[in-house]
Amino acid sequence: MREFAETEMRPHVREWDESQHFPAELMPKLASLGLLGIQFPEQYGGAGMSAIDYCICIEELARVDPAVALSVAAHNGLCSAHIFLFGNEQQKQKYLPPLTRGQKIGAWGLTESSSGSDAAGMRTTATRAGDCWVLNGSKTFTTHGRVNDVMVVMAVTNRAAGSKGISAFIVERGTPGITIGKPDRKMGQRGAHTADVIFENCRVPAANLIGGKEGLGFKTAMKVLEKGRIHIAAICVGVAERMLRDALNYAVERRQFGQPVAEFQLVQAMLADSQAEIYAARCMVIDAARRRDEGREVSTEASCCKLFASEMCGRVADRAVQIFGGSGYVADHGIERFYRDVRLFRIYEGTSQIQQLVIARNMIREATTR
Repeated sequence: MREFAETEMRPHVREWDESQHFPAELMPKLASLGLLGIQFPEQYGGAGMSAIDYCICIEELARVDPAVALSVAAHNGLCSAHIFLFGNEQQKQKYLPPLTRGQKIGAWGLTESSSGSDAAGMRTTATRAGDCWVLNGSKTFTTHGRVNDVMVVMAVTNRAAGSKGISAFIVERGTPGITIGKPDRKMGQRGAHTADVIFENCRVPAANLIGGKEGLGFKTAMKVLEKGRIHIAAICVGVAERMLRDALNYAVERRQFGQPVAEFQLVQAMLADSQAEIYAARCMVIDAARRRDEGREVSTEASCCKLFASEMCGRVADRAVQIFGGSGYVADHGIERFYRDVRLFRIYEGTSQIQQLVIARNMIREATTR
C-alpha cells in the first residue's frame, strides 16, 4: 500500500489539489489491489479482509493524500457497506460485485442543507406509486455526487413516525429526475469531489428499497456511520503521521541560532506531544477495529476514535505548521495543504460535538440499565 501511494499518487497530489481534480483514473488500480471491496466476502467480489486490514490500508493512503483515502472510505464504508450490511441477497448480488471491482463508483446521501447533525430532520421524501418509489428533495456535500454510478439515499417515507419513518434506497445513475449540482469549492480535500444531488419526481423501483422494508433507513444509516467513524480515525492517524514526519525532518535540517531547530526544547515538546497522541490514536483505532472483527458492539469505541483522532490530527497539523514557520504557510512544502485537508475530519461523519453526545448517552444508558 505504501509503495502504491508513493508511486501512483504522490507525484500528482499537488496537481489534484490545485485543479480540484477527482482522480478517477486511480479507481481501477485501487480495485485491482482489492481496495474497493476490502471487507466484503469474495462471493461479492471483495477481498474478504478484516477491519484492521482496512484501517491499515487507508492509513497508508492518507499518508500521501487524505482526499483519496476519504474517497475510498466513502465508496467502501458508506455506499457499499450499507448495501452489504442491510441489503437483501438480490441487492447484494446485483450491486456489490461491480462496486467492489471498481466498475462502478458508490455514493451515500444522508446530509441535507437543513439536516446535518440532525439527520432525523431530513426533508427528502419517498412516496409509493405502484411498483416504484418517487423521490423528491436533495442531498448536499455528497462525496462522489458528480461521478457516482450507484447511490444509497435516505428519504422520509412516513413523516409521522419520526426517525422510524426514514427508509434507504439504491438509486442508479441516469435515473430520470436526478440533477447534479456544481462541484463544491472547498477549503481542502479538493480531490474528493462533493456536490448537491437533487431529486425531482425520481422514480426508483420498489425492489431498490434496501432490505425490502420501510422505516429502517435512519437506524441502518447510524450503524453504517458507526463503522465509518473508525475508518475516518484511521485516516487521521495516517495523515498525522505524515505531517509529523515532515515536520521532524524539517526541524532536523533547518538551522537557527547556529543549531538545528530540533535542538530547541519547545520544538521538542511539540514533536513529543504529537508522537504520543498519534500513538494513542493508532492504539484506539486498532482496538476498535479488533472489537468490530470480533462482532462486538462498538458504538462508544467508534465515537471515541473519531473524536480523539480527528482532534489530535488538527493539533498535529497546527504544530507542524508552527515548526515549519513561514515555510509552513506557503504551498511548497505540502504542510499548508494538509492543514486545510484535516479540518474536515472534525465535521465529517458526525462532528466532534456529536461524538461527545453519543459517548455520553451510551455511558448514561449503560449506567441506568445495570
